[in-house]
Amino acid sequence: SSGWNSPIYCDNRLSLSFPAIRKHIKQTLVTTIKENYEGVQAIAGVATAGIPQGALVAEELYLPFVYVRSKPKGHGMTNMIEGKVTPGQKVVLIEDLVSTGGSSLKAAEALKEAGFEVIGMAAIFTYGFDEAEENFKKAGIPLTCLSNYNFLLEEALKRGTITEDQLKTLESWRENPAEW
Repeated sequence: SSGWNSPIYCDNRLSLSFPAIRKHIKQTLVTTIKENYEGVQAIAGVATAGIPQGALVAEELYLPFVYVRSKPKGHGMTNMIEGKVTPGQKVVLIEDLVSTGGSSLKAAEALKEAGFEVIGMAAIFTYGFDEAEENFKKAGIPLTCLSNYNFLLEEALKRGTITEDQLKTLESWRENPAEW
């Protein structure tokens, strides 16, 4: 959603089709939330890929769940947040992937405007861009990710999924993705 071209796409939605992997991600997100976000009272998923993971995490933690659309629904109640909004609740956002943080922080802002206290975000993967780190810091929202781009490249090289030449291309993209 950043609009940047990329030589690689980390599709976390595929994990939902594999029960053992899906369960591992859910459990790791739950552990991450318990360790980093004390007092959480609700879970919010960022549409669309954060919705299934968020619902799984909310179920495991036995907490209320809501999700945040990228824009208000075009009909019916025209909601941007779906689910019971309880102002003052401490909420943790769940996202699948963070690039610049733009869509994630837009969801956080919608939750704040609805009265939630956003105490953090947990994501499956981040590209680790400085821009995202700065954006989350500026917004005052702690971000915890299960994995990142550098680890992905290390594992891919170790497993023979990419070659040294491909690694160089992927590393050069990471240096300046907006101009790649």
